[in-house]
Amino acid sequence: VGWCLGNSVLLLSTASCLCGSAPCILCSCCPASRNSTVSRLIFTFFLFLGVLVSIIMLSPGVESQLYKLPWVCEEGTGIPTALQGYIDCSSLLGYRAVYRMCFATAAFFFFFTLLMLCVSSSRDPRAAIQNGFWFFKFLILVGITVGAFYIPDGSFSNIWFYFGVVGSFLFILIQLVLLIDFAHSWNQLWLGKAEECDSRAWYAGLFFFTVLFYSLSITAVALMFIYYTEPSTCHEGKIFISLNLTLCVCVSIAAVLPKVQNAQPNSGLLQASVVTLYTMFVTWLALSSVPEQKCNPHLPTQLVNETGPAGPEGYQTQWWDAPSIVGLIIFLLCTLFISLRSSDHRQVNSLMQTEECPPMLQATQQQQQQLAACEGRAFDNEQDGVTYSYSFFHFCLVLASLHIMMTLTNWYKPGETRKMISTWTAVWVKICASWAGLLLYLWTLVAPLLLPNRDFS
Repeated sequence: VGWCLGNSVLLLSTASCLCGSAPCILCSCCPASRNSTVSRLIFTFFLFLGVLVSIIMLSPGVESQLYKLPWVCEEGTGIPTALQGYIDCSSLLGYRAVYRMCFATAAFFFFFTLLMLCVSSSRDPRAAIQNGFWFFKFLILVGITVGAFYIPDGSFSNIWFYFGVVGSFLFILIQLVLLIDFAHSWNQLWLGKAEECDSRAWYAGLFFFTVLFYSLSITAVALMFIYYTEPSTCHEGKIFISLNLTLCVCVSIAAVLPKVQNAQPNSGLLQASVVTLYTMFVTWLALSSVPEQKCNPHLPTQLVNETGPAGPEGYQTQWWDAPSIVGLIIFLLCTLFISLRSSDHRQVNSLMQTEECPPMLQATQQQQQQLAACEGRAFDNEQDGVTYSYSFFHFCLVLASLHIMMTLTNWYKPGETRKMISTWTAVWVKICASWAGLLLYLWTLVAPLLLPNRDFS
């Protein structure tokens, strides 16, 4: 950990010697950007750095060297007797290292969640902490990380597992909200282009992607029935797939009902197809966590080759399966999405604690941006009011830290079983998240009908 973070300290300290606040971060060769955007990107970089260190900790070469440490492998660490030994100890070490790294990032962002409560403009003294002092923030993160690796194991991993379960559940819902918002913006943009250019090509493009997403969803259903079910067993998987497919069909029909279209003209099958594809993805994640060999092809057939060597050279990493890789990619994209933009929709802005830019303020910001472009600096666009909730943004990064912890460890609960597999807890959390996401999308469709006096434009 020290080697991975030490090189980053050197790079970041060089930048901090030049300047310590977000307006000074950009150099003359970079385009001018908003102060709020630069700050969010740097905090996101801190999170991604923690993810990178976690991935390094899971690599077989690193684990084969770290197993010598007494941190997990010595007697009396609270690990069940069945888990003591060369291979089991080294395999668990990678997981527990990820737990501690993600605990450090979550604690770091939770501290800023509390510190930034009720900040209303950049004139607040705490806004200077939000948008500056990057070198000292990085030192704080490094200090928390080093301290996290000295936490006695005991029940820490088991308790932190449940924090990860709750945080990952909430972040899955946030990912769905972001995807729905992206689909709405995409639909509005292409419909606007079609009206401006009087061209049917934009309509054809929307139709193509809608059909593509539904085709991928149907293909996913077929593959899940083939690889994650058996004719005589795996009844839970069959129920989950069938039920989620039925619910996706229902929300797709609801999206094109005449009353829904009258209340929300921008609603359509493109958004429903995105929700359907994401629901099938979460269903796939749930099935990949089923702790039964016949119903889950991702489970390792055996943890140790009994005839092989009883040392670290006999160990082989099992975590980089397809669900983890796809989940990591979606996580990175959604986290960047949180950092880069505010939504064009009032409901999403209300949920994500961001604000739309008023026309007068937008004109002022354009003037500031032109001036900042000449100086190669970021400009302060939050003197009259913050464009996003500092506290909620850090809370989202807390949830992101917990979600990536569960993703990289395949939702494994340390100390629960000798095999490195997920539990039924992970399956039910993911399935319930898919149901909650569908209900959330359905609510966005029917809310204008049930609450006609409220503005859902």
